[in-house]
Amino acid sequence: MFKGKTVLITGGSRGIGHAIGLRLAKAGANVVIAAKTTEAHPKLEGTIYTAADDMTNAGGKGLGLFCDIRDEANVESVVAETVKTFGGIDILINNASAINLAGTLDTAMKRYDLMHQINGRGTFMVSQKCLPFLLKSENGHILNLSPPLNFTEKWFAPHVAYSMAKYNMSLCVLGMAGEFRGKVGVNALWPKTTIATAAVNNILGGDELMKRSRTPEIMADAAFYILQRDKKTCNGQFFIDEEVLINEGITDLSKYAVDPTMDLMPDFFV
Repeated sequence: MFKGKTVLITGGSRGIGHAIGLRLAKAGANVVIAAKTTEAHPKLEGTIYTAADDMTNAGGKGLGLFCDIRDEANVESVVAETVKTFGGIDILINNASAINLAGTLDTAMKRYDLMHQINGRGTFMVSQKCLPFLLKSENGHILNLSPPLNFTEKWFAPHVAYSMAKYNMSLCVLGMAGEFRGKVGVNALWPKTTIATAAVNNILGGDELMKRSRTPEIMADAAFYILQRDKKTCNGQFFIDEEVLINEGITDLSKYAVDPTMDLMPDFFV
């Protein structure tokens, strides 16, 4: 299904993007890690190069490319290098995202700008640059890691700037799914629970929350099943990870829990 297919993942040096890349690489995909981490960071494991090696070692072909998705020329060069190396693009995973959970009075405008440049604008731009090639693919897909559109006050009041930026990724799904219906499958995927990533560990809650989270592999497995589906019928959907797996007949999700003895923490927006 994925052997020889080319997948471009933004921000895939670690966490959910890395896990999705590994899942597809194990099935023989070419996986391009388009992210900014070129040198090891004390609090963030992995670089674009170690991630690319992981993809190759898993059974696919990995390629690490520096990508600042705020920079149009950089994005264009990444897309061009991907196509030059692998001949096209079949799947785009818009995984890169910035988070700052602050109220209105505590949100510095540079943080506001960063979130909107990466989450909304970045997702739109990378999609725009990849679409000419996705349209040529036999089963082209865009998968944004963003929440279902749920315009309820409780999801905005505590952190207006972040919610606006994150929902912009979901609005890209809503619009592009209609614009390219039948030509490219455009969908979103979001976790039911918090996922054990660097963002959860460093920003949201540390060890306690990590223990109440699931591993990134649940998102990777859900993406694996979504991206197999026909682009003509799998389109405009806002998927939740555990619902995808249950629909595939996988009902025992205990293996994904970091600590099966702990109650799981629901994620934002669900």
